[in-house]
Amino acid sequence: MYGLWKPRVLGAWQVPADGPVILAVNHAHIIDGPMLMGTAPRPVHFLIKKEIFVGPLGRFLRGIGQLEVDRDSTDRAAVTHALRVLECGGVLGIFPEGTRGQGDFTSIRAGLAYFAVRSGAPIVPVAVLGTTGRDGRESDEAGDRSTRGGRLIPALPPLRSRCDIVFGEAFRAGDGSGRRTRKALDEATVRIQERLTAHLENAKRLTGR
Repeated sequence: MYGLWKPRVLGAWQVPADGPVILAVNHAHIIDGPMLMGTAPRPVHFLIKKEIFVGPLGRFLRGIGQLEVDRDSTDRAAVTHALRVLECGGVLGIFPEGTRGQGDFTSIRAGLAYFAVRSGAPIVPVAVLGTTGRDGRESDEAGDRSTRGGRLIPALPPLRSRCDIVFGEAFRAGDGSGRRTRKALDEATVRIQERLTAHLENAKRLTGR
C-alpha cells in the first residue's frame, strides 16, 4: 500500500493494543479492505464475500487469515469463525454496509451489532477516504495524471495519490444489559450508525475531504 499510494494514517492509537476489537469500515472502493489491512496497527481478519476466494488470490487470502462468507445466506460457519477471532483476542474487520456503495454508513446491516453484542468487543470506527479519487485536491491532481497512465488499472486509485485512513474512538454497541434480543440488536444498530456517521463527518473535516 505504501509503495503504490500515499496512505496517511490518523488516530491509529485509538485501536486497543491487545484484546478483541471490531473495526467498522466504510466501503466505497474495492481497495478499501486491502488499504486498511496494509495500514492498521494490528493484523485484521476481514469477512470477505466468497466469490473473491478463487485461484491464487483465494489461497493468499486464506493464508493471511481472511474469512470467507456467503452473503446470500446465513453463513453459520463464517459467523463461528468471526466469533472465534474475537474470542482469541484478535481484530475483526467488517464493512457494516455489507457491500460497496457510497461509503457513507447510511445503510447498516445487523451483523455488526450481533458480533459486537455477542462478543462484547469494542468497535473502532474507521473512515477510508480518497480511494475513489473523487475527493481532495491531491486526488484531483492524481486523477489528471491517470489520463497519462497514472493508474495500474482503471479500477484502482491513481498511483501515488493520497488516501486517508482515520481511526475513531472505540465504543461499546450494547446497552450493558447483555441482552441479544431482536430489539436489543436493533437498538444497538441505531447506536452504531450514529457513531459511525459522526466519525465519518469528523474524518472529512479533519482531512479536508
